Amino acid sequence: MQFEVLHQSTRSRARVGRIHTPHGVIDTPGFVAVGTNGTLKALDSATVSQIGLQLMFCNTYHLMLQPGREVVREAGGLHKFMARDMPIITDSGGFQVFSLAYGGVADELKSKGTKKTDGSVLKINEDGVTFRSYRDGRKVLLTPETSVQAQKDFGADIIIPFDELPPYHIDSESLQESFDRTHRWEKRSLETHLKDPRGQAMYGVLHGGLDPSLRKKSAQILTENGFDGYAIGGSLGKTKPEMVEMLTTLMPHLDTERPNHLLGIGDLESLRQCIPLGIDTFDSAYPTKAARHGMILTKKGPYKLSSTRNRFTFERLEEGCACPTCNQYTLSYVHHLYKAKELTALTLASIHNLYFMVNYMKEQREKISLNLV
Repeated sequence: MQFEVLHQSTRSRARVGRIHTPHGVIDTPGFVAVGTNGTLKALDSATVSQIGLQLMFCNTYHLMLQPGREVVREAGGLHKFMARDMPIITDSGGFQVFSLAYGGVADELKSKGTKKTDGSVLKINEDGVTFRSYRDGRKVLLTPETSVQAQKDFGADIIIPFDELPPYHIDSESLQESFDRTHRWEKRSLETHLKDPRGQAMYGVLHGGLDPSLRKKSAQILTENGFDGYAIGGSLGKTKPEMVEMLTTLMPHLDTERPNHLLGIGDLESLRQCIPLGIDTFDSAYPTKAARHGMILTKKGPYKLSSTRNRFTFERLEEGCACPTCNQYTLSYVHHLYKAKELTALTLASIHNLYFMVNYMKEQREKISLNLV
């Protein structure tokens, strides 16, 4: 993998860059859609490529449980299995240590990060994490070594070392313990990766919660270990302002010659606040999730597809939009499908929303190039 900075804004830390991978170029800043099970909800790979999504995020933990790493390996890797010819990034499965036990990052930013008691996470120790499969109840052991080996079988362009994501409400002593262990896990992950690189890049995951000294130390450790880039993880705070404050403090400590990625965040409000801080890529299920909830993204703000005012609107979902949905169908028709509970409505809405996000980032790159961001 190679990374080049094409333009550094004179107004902020925002920059325009380009990441070169075995399966193509990723323009930055860029939006990364989440395809948990090797697909974006309601969309096939051909449509996603047509829209122009350069980087797609797939989840190692879920793919290990179904269809299984052996199936993907025998298929020739994720790219062949899902018929995608553009870059893919996979996580380590470590996110499940956090989400299965406490809920997701988005829950924390909404002050909903409370501990669960469903027994999904059975044990966390130096070796790794033992989960109970949500599919059949069997025990699954994830270690730095098995996580990286699975990502080797998947063949993603960018892979993530195994890490633990402690919640916002963790005490300082437990945070330090988790911090130390997760960096030991990351070092083991990197060692496993370097034994068989296969042209893949590995991003080290930055941790430390909201502690500025730990975040700075994490950046130093990952830089010394020689990771190809950075993925900013761990607790991002209880609110968006806390997240932005943490990132504002952290970003000056990162090596600017390497790309960085903000894990699990990609809504429009966060993009507007974080792109000027110098974040290169963002992953989120935001556009497809919004579509499933009947929300259409536009430059004037989101609106509800189910609104009765759309019934006689024989125009595009958004004026001037050139997405495949808007080029072929009217808002009235898509509104009808949604009200009739036809699955096609979710596909057409997802196409529009994903296209909107891809082009939103293109517009941001153009603004940065003009030093407007």
